Amino acid sequence: MFDLTSDTATQPTDEMFDLMKTASRGDDVFSQDDSVHELEAYMADLLGHEAALFGTSGTMTNQLGLRCWLLHPPQSVLCDSRAHVHVHECGGIAYHSQAAVYPVVPSNGSYLTKEDVEANISTDTLCGAPTKVISLENTLNGTIMPIEEIARISQLARSRGIKMHLDGARLFEASQATGVSMKEYGQHFDSVSVCLSKGAGAPIGSILISTKAVIQHARHLRKLMGGGWRQAGMLAKTAQHCIETIVPTMPRTHALTRRLADGLVDIGFKLLVPCHTNMIFIDFKPLTVATLAVPLWEQHKIKISNTPGASICRIVLHYQITAEAVDNFLVLATEIAAKNKIAKLNSDDSAICSRSSSVASSFTDLSAAYPSVQ
Repeated sequence: MFDLTSDTATQPTDEMFDLMKTASRGDDVFSQDDSVHELEAYMADLLGHEAALFGTSGTMTNQLGLRCWLLHPPQSVLCDSRAHVHVHECGGIAYHSQAAVYPVVPSNGSYLTKEDVEANISTDTLCGAPTKVISLENTLNGTIMPIEEIARISQLARSRGIKMHLDGARLFEASQATGVSMKEYGQHFDSVSVCLSKGAGAPIGSILISTKAVIQHARHLRKLMGGGWRQAGMLAKTAQHCIETIVPTMPRTHALTRRLADGLVDIGFKLLVPCHTNMIFIDFKPLTVATLAVPLWEQHKIKISNTPGASICRIVLHYQITAEAVDNFLVLATEIAAKNKIAKLNSDDSAICSRSSSVASSFTDLSAAYPSVQ
């Protein structure tokens, strides 16, 4: 089976289970596990920070990181209106941190700029919730935020005494695609969350990186939220193995993703945002997703997200997707398009597929394409 619903769908391998047997078996609630310590030190160094905390999920490490900065309500977080911390984390900022969220629509249709941020920082200390944290996301819907813009926003934030948090759930993807090191990304943020169960392919886990003091506070909060896990060494050992062996294969996955995106556009379907890394947002209109999803599963055991009645689909590739699966997808999509007399798009419509295009033609809210998938 080839599961293209998310890069969280990777299956643990026999090699991973064998590796788990070699892990230490201490109690991480009391910070007594060597394999966890090794992973945390590795990730802290990789991002250029002092310390790190191994957690169960990206949602947890995002919420822990933000909570550590949001100490004195009323305060607020400024973020992209499509940000995971705002749309897909169950209102966690309001629940855990008693903070407001100022969601901003990018003026360029793709990513937030310094000008977008500056125009939306709240300084109202009477009737408003002053901005305490700017939270960015890279990648966002698979698109890469330019490091130059991150640096501009970071400089602005620090000049205003505002903390910077990065939801780097797929930061490995951005780093592998651009050549920008994880450390270079990390230097612009006060806290960073990096998911290990997405493109990196680990079975479970996410990392929060920051200062020693913040991580000590986050560890206390993790226990408060019920996230203190006991013998987590086997998960940490596997996660570090995945970082070292699977992350370097991401360029191959990006190339396959690009091949699939270009092929679908050539057939006549519309790409909604640029294909920078391992995600494709495609509109199969006038067909529904089900028109392709059902035969893809029945004939090739290829699974894609299939929201009833929807024409927009998020497709996500990962290291366990093969070139043969992509070929089979395109052959079947070509047959279905011909049967339904789908016309090829003109050059203006298909130009958004260009890797060099970092800005979409218009802002697109894609949350309906994956309402329950991270």
